[in-house]
Amino acid sequence: MNLFFFILSLVSIAFTINVIRPLYQHPKWIVPSFLFGWLVGELAIHIVLAQLFMMSWFIFFGVVKGFWGATGVVLFFSSWMMLAYHYFSGYKAKVLMDRIVMPHREKDDLSSWSRHVELDMTRLLLPFSSWKSDEVKTIKNVVYQEVDGFHLKLDIRHNKNMERNAPVLLQIHGGAWTHGYGSKNEQGVPLMVEMAKRGWVSVAIDYRLCPAAAFPEHIIDCKRALVWVKEHIREYGGNPDYIVVTGGSAGGHLSSLLALSANEAAFQPGFEDKDTTVQGCIPFYGIYDLLDQQKLQRSLGLDIILRKKIIKQTKKENEALYRLMSPVTHVNKDAPPFLVIHGDKDSLTSLGEAQYFASLLDESSTQTVEFAEITGAQHAFDIFSSVRSDYVLFGVAERMCQWHRDFEGKLSSKS
Repeated sequence: MNLFFFILSLVSIAFTINVIRPLYQHPKWIVPSFLFGWLVGELAIHIVLAQLFMMSWFIFFGVVKGFWGATGVVLFFSSWMMLAYHYFSGYKAKVLMDRIVMPHREKDDLSSWSRHVELDMTRLLLPFSSWKSDEVKTIKNVVYQEVDGFHLKLDIRHNKNMERNAPVLLQIHGGAWTHGYGSKNEQGVPLMVEMAKRGWVSVAIDYRLCPAAAFPEHIIDCKRALVWVKEHIREYGGNPDYIVVTGGSAGGHLSSLLALSANEAAFQPGFEDKDTTVQGCIPFYGIYDLLDQQKLQRSLGLDIILRKKIIKQTKKENEALYRLMSPVTHVNKDAPPFLVIHGDKDSLTSLGEAQYFASLLDESSTQTVEFAEITGAQHAFDIFSSVRSDYVLFGVAERMCQWHRDFEGKLSSKS
């Protein structure tokens, strides 16, 4: 048992080191590195408390003794110190979001931001509690399109006491564009609930996934969902003239592509005349250049997934499709406001590529472009509540409300 305790301490510190220094290059280790780095990093409090309880149990029963026991204790304490460092680095997200939000605050509205950034310990200890609110009503599985036998569905969340003509958030889930890795049910939920509490209408969509679908069918379905929202969201209290699109990972890719390809016929077969403009875009840890023209992708996994499962051709075999499906190809001066979010510990998608994408937007677009590099954040860091994710969540929510106020102000000045 003493040796078993030592082995547990080795596992603990290995997982903690992976949080600080995740693996990027080896295809077989990329996903495990992400998964354990994400869970251990964002649930650091829970991990330390569980290990502290376990160590107390071992010590109480006299298992911890001798060289192996003492070494195990040292390793556990070293692991906890590193996790504590990682946990407190999450507070840097507040400083970052302050820099983005505060310059645009109205003088008489500063208390609102201060109120929203007071973290709720219940959310931190019960991280999935942010998925629900007594203030929010959810309408599940509304069919927005039937394609090739697939019933494409969406969920709608809104405040139970909402007013009419509310701004709309359109959420596109990630999951490597592939069946079994993601759906509208488990991604972007805390942000959608938060926006519904603030009086927005949040819409989460499904779309066809590989292997049943192939590029560009994913983005075509997202465009169909957007058209449905524009035509029907008034029935649910939303304003079809103000829609912000968001998503993470593959959803970050698709939300960016949707925002930058407004009314592009190649992505709207059979509904070319429909309006597919949006008023803002907030991609989380997305993919922006499938060709990797700047050689910024650290992970080998993306190229393998695209070549074997999504496009099923190499870049040389179908460069045109890789280019067409890359948001960087579609950057233009008419892009809506963008807030690009990416973590500096992301082992699945490239921080450098996100920075490059944001810089291209900033050079080309006439609208606001902002970039937030989240210290200590792994891929999918926003799935549930943590210090880091909640500060980012509240900052993003506040920035969206500012965009909407600016939009309303411009409309008022014109009338």
